[in-house]
Amino acid sequence: MDLGNFLVMRQELGLLAVFVVLLLFDIFAGETRAMRWFRPLAIVLFALHTVAGFFCCLPEGSAFGGMYITSRLTVLMKNILNLGTLVVFMQAGEWLRGRETAIREGEYYVITLATLLGMYLMVSAGNFMLLYIGIEMASLPTACLAAYNKYREKSAEAGAKYILMSTLSSGIMMFGLSYLYGAMGTMYFADMQPLVSADFMTVLGFVFFFAGLAFKISLVPFHMWAPDVYEGAPTATTAYLSVVSKAAGCFVLLLTLHHVFGNIGRIWYYILWAVTVATIVVGNLFAIRQRDIKRFFAYSSISQAGYIMLGVLHGTPEGLSAVVYYVLVYLFANMAAFGVIASVENHSGRTDIGAYDGLYKSNPKLALVMMLAVFSLAGIPPVGGFFSKFFIFAAAAAKGDYLLVFIALVNTVVSLYYYLRIIKAMFINAPEGGISERLRTDGYNRASLVFCTVGILASGVVSNLYGYISGIGV
Repeated sequence: MDLGNFLVMRQELGLLAVFVVLLLFDIFAGETRAMRWFRPLAIVLFALHTVAGFFCCLPEGSAFGGMYITSRLTVLMKNILNLGTLVVFMQAGEWLRGRETAIREGEYYVITLATLLGMYLMVSAGNFMLLYIGIEMASLPTACLAAYNKYREKSAEAGAKYILMSTLSSGIMMFGLSYLYGAMGTMYFADMQPLVSADFMTVLGFVFFFAGLAFKISLVPFHMWAPDVYEGAPTATTAYLSVVSKAAGCFVLLLTLHHVFGNIGRIWYYILWAVTVATIVVGNLFAIRQRDIKRFFAYSSISQAGYIMLGVLHGTPEGLSAVVYYVLVYLFANMAAFGVIASVENHSGRTDIGAYDGLYKSNPKLALVMMLAVFSLAGIPPVGGFFSKFFIFAAAAAKGDYLLVFIALVNTVVSLYYYLRIIKAMFINAPEGGISERLRTDGYNRASLVFCTVGILASGVVSNLYGYISGIGV
């Protein structure tokens, strides 16, 4: 066995080391007083792993005959996934100390790391079988996370819906992969790319593969699971699904479309064009009608996935760089919003938008964080969300796709309307129906909100961030 194969997989090995340490600590600590150190240990170890991903020099290359590929781009993508997971860990602790979940606190962190390892394999896959294995490694434990509040009906229902829909989408994807293998006789991306042509079997295989992957990203019409799962799952899991899981799916779609199916771009372009328009429009229109804040952000995340597709469509270096930049900014904004939602839910048990009436009067800091997050999601300058949308629209316009840009711009105005509903509730509405007491969140959650707020502001001020991503070689 060539040990050099494993040296290329340093990020996976680092994550696996954190996983093993936390698993052993959870097993041997049991219900003793030592468990109070579990959360700090998990956050510190994973924070070190995240920092190492940014600052350690990782080799570029492949392993296992090209089945696994690593590059500066895949390392960056994994680092973005790490940031989102770290924020989730910081925000989940207060909920995990509750009466229903305190005894299973360690399991949550371990299961989350298991899903992240699957996403690592998805991003670095150079073979469709490894890609499929990574998707299943990420999907199956996610169902456990969705049903973590097993004594609550909506959480159990969310887990059941997710596993059923995930199984269906995985079957559809595997069916498509069988067609692709039958057409080309190989599952390796590098070998398939020159063999891809517009024959019936290849196109049909691509359609089934895309349908299975679109479920993970919650693109319309494969989005029906998202609102119910987002509403029923614990808020920490909802944040994880809306950012980390979606980001991994977008990265995989970005890489496979242009590194494998580039030869039939004229075919899948029209498919993705229609899906992109439907995703943006449906997500925005349904968000207007929502009264539950988690369902609201479910449809918001669906529309955000549509905007991401604008950069994926054409495959230009500018578009692909814009996608990575957009996901990074979206991470900061959405995690900040869910951090506030978690604080309100943990102390009041409420997830309706009415709970935010007059929030600025009772909790001005939380209201300001939510305001910045909403402004970024809506694309209001000078925060990072404005520039992420600008680069996405500019990339699409550079290829002459003015109709798509126009539709996206119109829908941005629509999204501004429903995002401002939250601003109105917090700053204008009377506080009678909202949260009147001062909410005191724990130190880790406050730190995560500060981190996300700095990210929202810095991504709009630091002008060379997009340039750095472009220089990666996207």
